[in-house]
Amino acid sequence: MNPTDRLLVSLDNALRTVSGAVHAARPNPAGRLPDEEQGASERQLSGALMRVNHVGEVCAQALYQAQALTARSDELRREMEQAAREETDHLAWTQQRLAELGDRASWLNPLWYAGAFGIGLLAGRMGDRVSLGFVVETERQVEAHLAGHLSRLPEADVRSRAIVEAMKEDESRHADHALAAGGVALPAPVRWLMRGAAKVMTVIAHRI
Repeated sequence: MNPTDRLLVSLDNALRTVSGAVHAARPNPAGRLPDEEQGASERQLSGALMRVNHVGEVCAQALYQAQALTARSDELRREMEQAAREETDHLAWTQQRLAELGDRASWLNPLWYAGAFGIGLLAGRMGDRVSLGFVVETERQVEAHLAGHLSRLPEADVRSRAIVEAMKEDESRHADHALAAGGVALPAPVRWLMRGAAKVMTVIAHRI
């Protein structure tokens, strides 16, 4: 595709992401697991945590789309586009689980997408190796974040737990691939800034 075509595809992806018009290519990891009865407080906690995870996937779509647009090699562009497709599965799975829990996505998803897209453009403009390093650091932080959610999700919420486990495995693989492809370690201040921004996002998305 030429640059204009890629931009149009990226715009289409943005609209689909923020509107919720996404579909998973892979089966939902929750499969036929039972939706166990939970108390009101436990169900509320599950909904809040899955909303945060859904926001994370909205941001992942924006980051990968922006980095694909700014990739300097066709190989890296294909890598980013493949990762974005896998993250679409996560987006659809978390969206489905929110509906099952009777909860909702974040009202600020358009803002989250726009902010993450801008960050992805900046990372991509700094070169392919830096862009890959950004993927490594982002996915490692997401992996740790998902591990924390597994420790907080109610034991009875086996459907949410199965989804988060599958997401965690994919994020780890994305980080490994980006590192093997030549990703460079980001400076410590950048890593700290990324953690701080992620913390702000998770606190707000937990409620709004």
